[in-house]
Amino acid sequence: MTQIISSETLRTLADAWIADSAIVAGPTAGPKGRIFFQKVAKAEDLLLDAAADPDRDVYPTNSIKEFFFPKHEKLYSYRKVGKEIELEDAPPFETKQLILGARPCDAASLPILDHVFNWDFKDGFYNRRRELTTIVTFACRGADPNCFCTSVGLAPDSEQGADAILFDLGDGTFEVRTVTEKGEALFAGKTEESDKVGQAGPGPDVEYDLEAVNQFLLENFESEKWAEWSLRCLGCGGCSYVCPTCHCFDIVDETTHDGGTRVKNWDTCQFSLFTLHASGHNPRDVQSQRQRQRMNHKFNIYPDKFGQILCTGCGNCGRACPGSLGVRRVLETVENEAKQKTE
Repeated sequence: MTQIISSETLRTLADAWIADSAIVAGPTAGPKGRIFFQKVAKAEDLLLDAAADPDRDVYPTNSIKEFFFPKHEKLYSYRKVGKEIELEDAPPFETKQLILGARPCDAASLPILDHVFNWDFKDGFYNRRRELTTIVTFACRGADPNCFCTSVGLAPDSEQGADAILFDLGDGTFEVRTVTEKGEALFAGKTEESDKVGQAGPGPDVEYDLEAVNQFLLENFESEKWAEWSLRCLGCGGCSYVCPTCHCFDIVDETTHDGGTRVKNWDTCQFSLFTLHASGHNPRDVQSQRQRQRMNHKFNIYPDKFGQILCTGCGNCGRACPGSLGVRRVLETVENEAKQKTE
């Protein structure tokens, strides 16, 4: 027997968390049929059946990483008192979070990011949010032309990073499959037994040989082709900001006349100022070098350091890119080039 839950009970559960002062976030309606993942004030604002609406995008524009690695995060404040400087740490994050309706490719980013945020320094801000958050994903019922999760070892029903995964049964109910103790605690007493079994939709075809891509990146760092492949890149950084796994940040001081705040802000290797030295020298002074860095980081540097690809095949970068580039387009080009060299 399986366990199922109705959409009404799911919303009631979410409202109970909101009433308990928790943060509840999920897919919500945006302009022009877009879907945005954001905090809601009431459960009725959640789009639990977005995939059934042909006039809406199936996938949220942004990533749930914002709830673990915020765009703007205060580290501490400081104040001048006479000739002394007083420091005050940012208050610790102590709010429970329920992420409801994330896509498996989005949740799969968290076990990947755990490595870099716990490498030579354990990021207490990130880890506390992870500890206080329960993540419920929706198995995908289909894929769009930007999806390539299967090419990076994932699937429409991958459980990585999820505490529970729901399968839409098409009748206002979901099959519930719990993955962790958090997931079991969330749905305890909320489900009913059933003989219905949910099933994810077909995933995209496996299209890339990542070992061949990795080898090509190693052997063609100085290739003149990078300039050609990157012509469509505007350096806007949109790909990094919607990517579940991109994690670059800058630390700056926002000052006033008598003090200020030290904050952590998102950054990206696609910005021209990212590697600009105080001397004026920039080791990556053209966009092709920055695009090359992004691909090498995801498919060469990060796997070499942590044993995992820094990409979940979500396709967000391709959807967001004004030049219709994104990781998948570059992978296609790199793989075609690699094949030509071996033929």
